[in-house]
Amino acid sequence: MKLNGKVAVITGAGSGMGRETAILFAKEGARVVAGDWNENTLEETVNLIRTQGGEVTGLKGNVAAQEDAEALIQRAIETYGKVDILVNNAGVMDLNQGAGEVSNEMWERVIGINLNGPLYLSRSAIQNMVNNGGGAIINIASVAGVSGAAAGVAYTTSKHALIGMTKHTAWRYLKEGIRCNAIAAGAVETNIVSSVDQNLMDPKGSERANVYYGLIPAQLKPIDIANLVLFLASDEARYINGTVIPADGGWLAA
Repeated sequence: MKLNGKVAVITGAGSGMGRETAILFAKEGARVVAGDWNENTLEETVNLIRTQGGEVTGLKGNVAAQEDAEALIQRAIETYGKVDILVNNAGVMDLNQGAGEVSNEMWERVIGINLNGPLYLSRSAIQNMVNNGGGAIINIASVAGVSGAAAGVAYTTSKHALIGMTKHTAWRYLKEGIRCNAIAAGAVETNIVSSVDQNLMDPKGSERANVYYGLIPAQLKPIDIANLVLFLASDEARYINGTVIPADGGWLAA
């Protein structure tokens, strides 16, 4: 098993890419701490893993709240003794608004979950990883992290910044044995669109984004992302560090 003996913290584990990653990690021998803000879907994930013989503990919380984010890392340390892998997967969309239209509330919500959360979690996890000889952090970014056409200004900024955080973390903690990589996910079949009210989408912003959406070459399944996360978390990727790997069916090639 690729992750035998490892302890992994995975956010947004109640559905989609996070759920598939948590299930796959458990199958590969990891002890999983699964976090999500939806208690019902989180419980479903936990039950699925336990039914298959995996070891998991779930913790409800919002990663935008520092205390909730840090509680996930602390739960891993208290329950399993350490943190080897952190997957910053939790995320929300925006309303396709540009800088001229976005509200403070939307900006702060998206930045809070998509960027501040990964910082809180990474900071706490790194402190433990340094003491334990290293670890792996995988940040789920987006094609919106390298393109300005795929979403609104809040989401686009959050993912660009997450990629910057990824590269800095990889370089800064290389000698401490910590690797950090990002996945530029394309169109994936998840429920992230339910994180905003579709009736409130900015029409002009959506019109511009639809030009880019029309170039989508493939709709990925959550397991496609989970398989890549597994590789990046495993020793097979021990020399891959500071990279941004597209998983988009070739969308960024357009």
